[in-house]
Amino acid sequence: MSPRPTSPEPTLGVSLYSYGGDYLVTMTLEDCLADIADMGATDVEILSDTHIPGYPNPDAAWIDRWHALLERYRLTPTCYSSWLDTRLHRDRGLEPAEAEAILHRDVELAHRLGFRIVRPKIGVVSLDLVPDPIWRETVLRVLPKAEELDVRIAPEIHAPTPLRSPVVEGYLELVQETGTAHFGLLIDTGIFQTAERTAAHGDAVYVFGDPEPALREQVEREMRKPLAVDPRDLADVLPYVVHVHAKFWEMTDTLTDPHIPYAEIVSVLVEGGYTGSLSSEYEGPRDLYRASDMLRRQQAMLRTLLERGRDDG
Repeated sequence: MSPRPTSPEPTLGVSLYSYGGDYLVTMTLEDCLADIADMGATDVEILSDTHIPGYPNPDAAWIDRWHALLERYRLTPTCYSSWLDTRLHRDRGLEPAEAEAILHRDVELAHRLGFRIVRPKIGVVSLDLVPDPIWRETVLRVLPKAEELDVRIAPEIHAPTPLRSPVVEGYLELVQETGTAHFGLLIDTGIFQTAERTAAHGDAVYVFGDPEPALREQVEREMRKPLAVDPRDLADVLPYVVHVHAKFWEMTDTLTDPHIPYAEIVSVLVEGGYTGSLSSEYEGPRDLYRASDMLRRQQAMLRTLLERGRDDG
């Protein structure tokens, strides 16, 4: 599928992760894509090991069907989310060559599926999400392939990591030192959360192996706290932003988000000339049939905010 011409403003998309409660229960892959198109979104993103049968080696028939579905519903593939699990082995971390092979594989598969962005969820070494130190060498090894295939590698800036942090500085230093246009930032709008959530507002948080209830409780508590990054801070890094996850847990009947200041966020994106995808990522309760309703509400809100920004401009 050929990429859609660059839009003068953000486009609207949906992450298939949003359908976590319904996917393969009440909805097939095609049902999800049809729903996304029906609500007026134009972009779609996937999770590699969740939505690709036989990952990382899907058969040719599935790939052909994937492209056929994109054409049928007039959807553009934007972000391919994958994992760089640096703790794959119990007794040691990954060596850079091992991590390189994983990321290289995902960049190539993303390209085959029509994606222009790969978000590698890099293993972290602390609760404030400092990435494993091998991230830098791994990315440098894979950048030539990403440049060849015109795929951008974009680690996610996710709460509790603020925009003004050593993590972000490290990513931007790599861009500045290499001059590459194929490495950038994926912003999760959960970092702008201003109102505290309760357990009822979101998914359960899973800690691998669930070794200590106290650790699980700590992680859940920290994840619900508002980081309250000022949306104006986004302007400083916007030239490096290639994708935005429009995170949300709930939408009200009046089409407002009670936790995240989307009017301010969209204003910064529009004023800063961001033309990438604004991709809805619902992470609220996984009750059956709830995701589609919540997504439609958020898409309506985002569309209204973009129209307001266009009128103000």
